[in-house]
Amino acid sequence: MDSTTHIIAPPNVPPGSGWSHVVVASGTFVAISGQVSVDAEGRLVGKDDIEAQIHQVYRNLAACLEAINAGFEHVVKLTYYATDIKAALPLMRRIRPTYIGMDKPPANTFVEVRALASPDFLFEAEAFVVL
Repeated sequence: MDSTTHIIAPPNVPPGSGWSHVVVASGTFVAISGQVSVDAEGRLVGKDDIEAQIHQVYRNLAACLEAINAGFEHVVKLTYYATDIKAALPLMRRIRPTYIGMDKPPANTFVEVRALASPDFLFEAEAFVVL
Protein backbone atom coordinates (compact mmCIF):
# COMPACT_ATOMS: atom_id res chain seq x y z
CA MET A 1 0.00 0.00 0.00
CA ASP A 2 1.17 3.51 -0.83
CA SER A 3 2.15 5.54 2.24
CA THR A 4 -0.31 8.21 1.09
CA THR A 5 -4.03 7.68 0.66
CA HIS A 6 -6.18 10.26 -1.13
CA ILE A 7 -9.90 10.29 -0.47
CA ILE A 8 -11.27 12.58 -3.12
CA ALA A 9 -14.88 12.31 -1.96
CA PRO A 10 -15.70 10.60 1.33
CA PRO A 11 -19.22 9.19 1.73
CA ASN A 12 -21.81 11.93 2.27
CA VAL A 13 -19.45 14.68 1.08
CA PRO A 14 -19.79 16.13 -2.43
CA PRO A 15 -16.78 15.54 -4.69
CA GLY A 16 -14.36 18.42 -5.03
CA SER A 17 -13.20 20.06 -8.19
CA GLY A 18 -9.55 19.09 -8.38
CA TRP A 19 -8.72 18.32 -4.77
CA SER A 20 -8.91 15.52 -2.25
CA HIS A 21 -11.08 16.09 0.80
CA VAL A 22 -8.81 13.85 2.88
CA VAL A 23 -5.16 12.87 2.49
CA VAL A 24 -3.66 10.37 4.92
CA ALA A 25 0.12 10.09 4.89
CA SER A 26 2.90 8.74 7.03
CA GLY A 27 6.49 9.89 6.95
CA THR A 28 8.47 13.05 7.55
CA PHE A 29 6.36 16.20 7.64
CA VAL A 30 7.71 19.27 5.80
CA ALA A 31 6.09 22.72 5.72
CA ILE A 32 6.89 25.03 2.81
CA SER A 33 6.32 28.69 3.56
CA GLY A 34 4.06 30.80 1.43
CA GLN A 35 5.61 31.34 -1.98
CA VAL A 36 4.99 34.53 -3.92
CA SER A 37 5.81 35.69 -7.42
CA VAL A 38 9.49 36.50 -6.98
CA ASP A 39 12.25 34.86 -9.00
CA ALA A 40 15.59 33.54 -7.73
CA GLU A 41 17.13 37.01 -8.02
CA GLY A 42 14.36 38.53 -5.89
CA ARG A 43 12.60 40.26 -8.78
CA LEU A 44 8.82 40.43 -9.01
CA VAL A 45 7.44 38.30 -11.83
CA GLY A 46 4.13 39.32 -13.40
CA LYS A 47 3.33 42.78 -12.07
CA ASP A 48 -0.45 43.14 -12.49
CA ASP A 49 -0.55 39.70 -14.20
CA ILE A 50 -2.20 37.07 -11.98
CA GLU A 51 -1.56 34.27 -14.48
CA ALA A 52 2.18 34.95 -14.59
CA GLN A 53 2.23 35.15 -10.80
CA ILE A 54 0.48 31.79 -10.40
CA HIS A 55 3.03 30.13 -12.69
CA GLN A 56 5.93 31.70 -10.74
CA VAL A 57 4.45 30.56 -7.43
CA TYR A 58 4.23 26.98 -8.74
CA ARG A 59 7.84 27.25 -10.02
CA ASN A 60 8.94 28.42 -6.56
CA LEU A 61 7.07 25.56 -4.90
CA ALA A 62 8.73 23.14 -7.36
CA ALA A 63 12.17 24.55 -6.45
CA CYS A 64 11.43 24.14 -2.73
CA LEU A 65 10.31 20.56 -3.36
CA GLU A 66 13.42 19.84 -5.40
CA ALA A 67 15.57 21.12 -2.51
CA ILE A 68 14.21 18.26 -0.39
CA ASN A 69 14.30 15.68 -3.21
CA ALA A 70 10.52 15.72 -3.50
CA GLY A 71 7.91 16.51 -6.11
CA PHE A 72 4.30 17.64 -6.18
CA GLU A 73 3.26 14.02 -5.63
CA HIS A 74 4.53 14.44 -2.04
CA VAL A 75 2.34 17.48 -1.35
CA VAL A 76 -0.58 16.57 0.88
CA LYS A 77 -2.04 20.07 1.42
CA LEU A 78 -1.90 23.36 -0.46
CA THR A 79 -3.28 26.64 0.80
CA TYR A 80 -3.80 29.38 -1.77
CA TYR A 81 -4.23 33.08 -1.03
CA ALA A 82 -5.35 35.63 -3.63
CA THR A 83 -6.31 39.27 -3.52
CA ASP A 84 -9.02 38.62 -6.15
CA ILE A 85 -10.42 35.10 -5.95
CA LYS A 86 -12.75 35.62 -8.91
CA ALA A 87 -9.77 36.31 -11.16
CA ALA A 88 -7.37 33.81 -9.58
CA LEU A 89 -9.52 30.72 -9.06
CA PRO A 90 -10.30 29.86 -12.70
CA LEU A 91 -6.69 30.53 -13.69
CA MET A 92 -5.33 28.40 -10.84
CA ARG A 93 -7.69 25.56 -11.81
CA ARG A 94 -6.46 25.75 -15.41
CA ILE A 95 -2.77 26.03 -14.50
CA ARG A 96 -2.68 23.53 -11.59
CA PRO A 97 -2.66 20.34 -13.74
CA THR A 98 0.54 21.57 -15.40
CA TYR A 99 2.28 21.02 -12.08
CA ILE A 100 0.12 18.62 -10.05
CA GLY A 101 -1.08 15.14 -10.99
CA MET A 102 -4.84 15.36 -10.80
CA ASP A 103 -5.34 11.61 -10.29
CA LYS A 104 -4.27 12.06 -6.64
CA PRO A 105 -4.54 15.78 -5.90
CA PRO A 106 -3.62 17.19 -2.51
CA ALA A 107 -6.15 18.62 -0.10
CA ASN A 108 -6.41 22.37 -0.56
CA THR A 109 -7.93 25.59 0.64
CA PHE A 110 -8.31 28.81 -1.33
CA VAL A 111 -8.75 32.08 0.56
CA GLU A 112 -9.32 35.62 -0.65
CA VAL A 113 -7.32 38.14 1.37
CA ARG A 114 -7.33 41.91 1.44
CA ALA A 115 -3.56 42.08 0.88
CA LEU A 116 -0.40 40.00 0.77
CA ALA A 117 3.10 40.99 1.97
CA SER A 118 3.54 43.44 -0.92
CA PRO A 119 0.83 45.30 -2.83
CA ASP A 120 2.37 43.84 -6.01
CA PHE A 121 1.66 40.27 -4.90
CA LEU A 122 -1.66 38.93 -6.17
CA PHE A 123 -1.25 35.22 -5.34
CA GLU A 124 0.55 33.11 -2.75
CA ALA A 125 0.63 29.41 -1.92
CA GLU A 126 2.03 27.33 0.93
CA ALA A 127 2.42 23.57 1.02
CA PHE A 128 2.49 20.71 3.49
CA VAL A 129 4.56 17.76 2.32
CA VAL A 130 5.07 14.23 3.63
CA LEU A 131 8.18 12.29 2.59
